[in-house]
Amino acid sequence: MKKVMLMLFIASFSVVFSQNQKLTAVKIDSIRFDGDQFLGYDPFGFYYTVKNNVFSKINTQDSLEYKNISLGKITKVDLQNPLKIVLFYENFNTVIVLDNQLNEFQKINFSENIVPIVATAIGIAAMNQLWIYNSMNQQLGLYDYLNKEYKTISVPFTDSIQNYSSDFNIFHWVDLKNNWYTCDIFGRITIKGKIPDFESIAIINENQLIYSKDSRLFLQDLIKGKKTEIEISEKTFKKFYYRDQILSIFTSTGITNYKITIP
Repeated sequence: MKKVMLMLFIASFSVVFSQNQKLTAVKIDSIRFDGDQFLGYDPFGFYYTVKNNVFSKINTQDSLEYKNISLGKITKVDLQNPLKIVLFYENFNTVIVLDNQLNEFQKINFSENIVPIVATAIGIAAMNQLWIYNSMNQQLGLYDYLNKEYKTISVPFTDSIQNYSSDFNIFHWVDLKNNWYTCDIFGRITIKGKIPDFESIAIINENQLIYSKDSRLFLQDLIKGKKTEIEISEKTFKKFYYRDQILSIFTSTGITNYKITIP
């Protein structure tokens, strides 16, 4: 009887421990920041911002700017390749590609394409291509921006996109029902699973993501079926950014960088 009671106690302790387990983020540094959006860092130590619709690239010694008033508001910025930065101006159905000095490398107006395109999501893909979600047919396509060729690669999406991100080989999106999907460059769509309600989200890989809700951060692992809270010192924040185990917290006064180890 005593052995049974002991086993039950250990089991209940394990359940409580797993429910309260947290991931501690270790503070690295903080920087003062004056801008509307913090977009993240690149491997060369520059960070990127938008203020008054001006796109900026900044480090401790230098600051570069790009603005294009004629195209309206910047909707999305893709920083995966710091030598080819992609700015999306959705209201004008246009993408601007910048070099590392923020010089205009290429301007793409999808309204001028032979195949009708109304882009509502974009991202840089492999082999000089762009991911394009075309709301004309609700399908994902790839646009070769050197040869100006477009091809549809997916079947129509069943629901609207709530949030999306991409890397060179995979396009991720979360629909209005919080279902997480991926599509590769060959058009293969995979449903990853349903994720919790969120305010902001960062997809780490094909099975893990970080999301914020009510000024708290959580790591969600779909394979393990596990949610872990990430401990930070900020009680409120505007947004967060994650890259290469560095978690950046954007507040009204600045940016705080933390080191976290994703299990």
